[in-house]
Amino acid sequence: MRRTSGCIVRALVGSVAVLVIATSMAYADQVGSEKAASEVAATFLNELGAAMKREMTKGGPVEAVKVCAELAPEIAGRLSRERGWRVTRVGARVRNPLLGMPDAWEQKVLAEFAERAANGEAFSAMTHSEVVAKPGGQYYRFMKPIAVQPQCLLCHGPSEQIPESIRTMLSRQYPFDAATGYKVGELRGAVTIKQPVGSGSK
Repeated sequence: MRRTSGCIVRALVGSVAVLVIATSMAYADQVGSEKAASEVAATFLNELGAAMKREMTKGGPVEAVKVCAELAPEIAGRLSRERGWRVTRVGARVRNPLLGMPDAWEQKVLAEFAERAANGEAFSAMTHSEVVAKPGGQYYRFMKPIAVQPQCLLCHGPSEQIPESIRTMLSRQYPFDAATGYKVGELRGAVTIKQPVGSGSK
């Protein structure tokens, strides 16, 4: 009986040890994923901001608007190919439903970002990440909020404050545009990253 009890105890101790090790490894993996995702999100936003300033200086507001419409998807696509992840932007209110519409998980996180901001937390300090189970497998998901900056008001501000040339272009290219009426500091959307668990990062 004592020998049997000893075996059971050793088996339980071994199981607990395995569980602790597995939990520690999973935590380390998620920390590593969050660091890599934060770096990718920062790269995306920095490149987009630099392009916006460059085009504004070179060609004025209309050229700057093209950065969001044309260059932003190119940057996101390049980062996606480099990492093997899905890197994109979603909007709290969407200009182009074909590109910027958040899925159910992203809508939930955007609502959480807005609630955290209402409680006094700065968007610049926020991120959200978790492992999400889907029928096709598990995915590490990450979001970094995008706050409205002064230069964003050129095409996302109150309609009466948007230059006529930009209003005309927006109405022509985006007949279902809902992404106007913003104020500086409001939640514009987020960089969102989706990575199959176990895929690693490059």
